Amino acid sequence: ERPLEEGETRNYEYLDHTADVQFHAWGETLGESFEQVVVCMFSYITDLHTVELTDTSTVEVSGHDLQSLLYNFMDEFLFQFCTEGFVARRVEILEFDREAFSITAKGRGEKFQARVKHPQGTEIKAITYSAMQINIKDTGPADVYVIVDI
Repeated sequence: ERPLEEGETRNYEYLDHTADVQFHAWGETLGESFEQVVVCMFSYITDLHTVELTDTSTVEVSGHDLQSLLYNFMDEFLFQFCTEGFVARRVEILEFDREAFSITAKGRGEKFQARVKHPQGTEIKAITYSAMQINIKDTGPADVYVIVDI
């Protein structure tokens, strides 16, 4: 594992799951755990150390509860990867409304260049609700578990 640059954290792990992979991400806040699970997803697709912070992408999503919000948040970043090839090395939530279940976020990274610049990791076909967990307290640390189809 290569050292992180200033301002970067990697609070996540991969957990084995049949025919899928489960991501576990955590942070000091619920927003940080949401940010980290998206970074985790991209680190499963490629080596993030090869991704430069040259481009920015904005994501605006909403849901009807926290689970649908997390699903839609990850799914929008995956959609941008599938349609535009955008890989986010860093994700920052700019606005997180836990009552209206909406997020505005910024991803920083660049266009994916398979085998030319970025090693090909594992393709992620879809985000799932299967065994999704969001563990939060009123304040303080939070963590999330999300299974994706590979």
